[in-house]
Amino acid sequence: MAFQVPSTIIPINEAARMQAVRRYDVLDTPPDGAFDRVTAIAARIFNVPIAIISIVDHDRIWFKSHHGLPVEQIDREPGLCASAILHSDPYILEDASKDVRSLTNPLVAGDFGLRFYAGVPLHTHDGYNLGTLCVIDREVRPITERQIDDLRDLASLVMDQMELRLSARTELERATRANEQANLMGREIEHRVANSLQFVSSILRLQGRQVPKDVAEHFERAAHRVGAVARVHRHLLNEENVAYVSALAYIRRLCGDLADILGVPVAVNGEEAQLNTKTIQSVGLLLNELVTNAAKHGAGTITVSFAATKSDCKLSVCDEGKGLPPGFDFAAQNGLGIKIIDVLAKQLGGGVTTNSNNGRGTCWVVTFPRKGDISAA
Repeated sequence: MAFQVPSTIIPINEAARMQAVRRYDVLDTPPDGAFDRVTAIAARIFNVPIAIISIVDHDRIWFKSHHGLPVEQIDREPGLCASAILHSDPYILEDASKDVRSLTNPLVAGDFGLRFYAGVPLHTHDGYNLGTLCVIDREVRPITERQIDDLRDLASLVMDQMELRLSARTELERATRANEQANLMGREIEHRVANSLQFVSSILRLQGRQVPKDVAEHFERAAHRVGAVARVHRHLLNEENVAYVSALAYIRRLCGDLADILGVPVAVNGEEAQLNTKTIQSVGLLLNELVTNAAKHGAGTITVSFAATKSDCKLSVCDEGKGLPPGFDFAAQNGLGIKIIDVLAKQLGGGVTTNSNNGRGTCWVVTFPRKGDISAA
């Protein structure tokens, strides 16, 4: 049978008060130095052995801090803090054995032998008493108004700490919700963009079937590039956070997709870094052009590498083909693919170089600076 708390020690606003207790989310939290310092100070000021910060739960009194008492909680009855929260004024017992409010209380009449109790309610800004800051002694003692004022001030410090922590937690939860909403919106936008681009790519391919072969090739190339943009956006949908993306994981997924489409093996290696969405989109489009170019003009396995240092990022795509012709000048090339690679590299604030893949094939290397919105993993 559940313990029944006497109605005489239940505030008239108990339901709302308990909602306030839950709002501060302090029950059963670990010991805290800030609160322990308050009870230590209270014990010194009053020269008593025991000082407690209590929270009155529905059937117990839980101690957030318990200086001089090796107990974490007691039942709500016979706890004196349950009576102390019934009013906003301090609850003072100079000699509990002779005070009509407490002389039959088991803590007073029993082995514990409580004689002195002074408690100030922990009062919230919206009018609820969560518990008390109280000082306790087994000896009878007087108390002055100045001491009561000191206890009030210390109780206010306790509530200041609790309000600050509540505000911090509320702001964190609000920021988390805002971030989740932004991610959901970002994912919806990426989804719509990817679908729209895929639709355009399909239309271009359909149109290409109805024109002469030499013109159809242009439609096919255009469809492929629009499809590449769609793939870049679609792979962003796999990210939990679309604001910042795990670069290496993204590159692996996109290259796996390209390997299936192009029918060539693509190996990926490197190190992790977080890139923002704008950066990863440019990286994805660069990968599409470079891997497609390597599949068309190279041979063997295409190797994609990504590296990140404190100063820059480096993306390389290498093949095992016959290599570039002697005297190849990247800047002098007029092909659309080359121009796209150049533009995308410049969007990243970087540049493109070419070199031999250990004497066999070609490596295209895009190097771009680390920015404030890019962080190493």
